[in-house]
Order: sequence, then structure tokens, then C-alpha cells
Amino acid sequence: MINNRKLNLPCLFWITGLPASGKTTLAQALYLSLLEREETVIVLDGDNLRQGLCSDLGLNEADRKENIRRAGEVARLLINNNITVICALISPYQKERDNIRNSIPKDQFAEIYLAPSLETCISRDPKGLYAKALEGKISGMTGIDAPYEAPIKPEFQFDTATISVPRMVNTILDHS
Repeated sequence: MINNRKLNLPCLFWITGLPASGKTTLAQALYLSLLEREETVIVLDGDNLRQGLCSDLGLNEADRKENIRRAGEVARLLINNNITVICALISPYQKERDNIRNSIPKDQFAEIYLAPSLETCISRDPKGLYAKALEGKISGMTGIDAPYEAPIKPEFQFDTATISVPRMVNTILDHS
């Protein structure tokens, strides 16, 4: 658990959850709050990474694992250069998330699990991907026909259907 925020150590906030669970929304709100505190911070969003750094990767298991590895490596490099990092990725595999956790000093890492129900995520469906997966038009959709391994002991867990974004941000910053 991050407990050195007052010492101005850079941190990695790793936000994970199903598609449409609120990862990007929370990442942006956390980013703005950290900027207001005059911290040097960057967001690594899964959608953005897949347009550039990870554009050569597909959605099979090996490529998903490589996507997580690359994001974690970039985050580690940034932290080593005194930049706080917010990663917002589905990152469906526990082992890969643990590898990232183990590459960062314990007091500079927090896993944030966004855990609304699958039904809530489907009802949000901003990109229409759940609808396409349920109609059989696409495959490999996390939560439908591709696995998501929920974190075992995240530092923070929120049901985004029942808690506001400002409250999540305040909870994270008050306890880190």
C-alpha cells in the first residue's frame, strides 16, 4: 500500500476492471486531482496504448499479456524518473498484474479494482462491444467469452455503480 505520498515519491496507480467499469473516467479524475496538488503525473490508458505502443498486438491471451507487460515496463521507467503513473487497463490476468506489482517498490504501488456487475458494464457499453459480443459479431470480449481474473487483494475496490468518482478519488488520495 502506498504510504509515502507525503514524501513526494512517485507512485503507480494500477486501475483494473471489466470494459466499461469506469477505468478511464477514474484515471482522468485522479490525474486532475494530482495535477492540482502540483504532482508530475501521466495517464497510460489501455485504449491509447493500443493505438500506438501496442498497436501490433491482438486480443489473444499472449498478446493481452504482452500488452500488460509493456504498460508495466513503461510505468516502471516513468516512476524511476520521478513521475507518478496512472495505468487504466483491463489487465485481465492476476499473474501479470502481480508481476507489475513486484517490479515496483511496495510503498509506491496501489491496485485499484473497479468492480461493478457485468450487467452494469453491459448497460454502459459506450463502444457497443458488449452488444456485438452478445450478438456473436465479435469474439474475445473480456467478461463474455474471454476471462477476467478479479484481483485477490487490491488496495482499493469500488463498485462504480454505487460510488461517485469524486468519492473514489478522495478515498484513494486520503489513504495513499
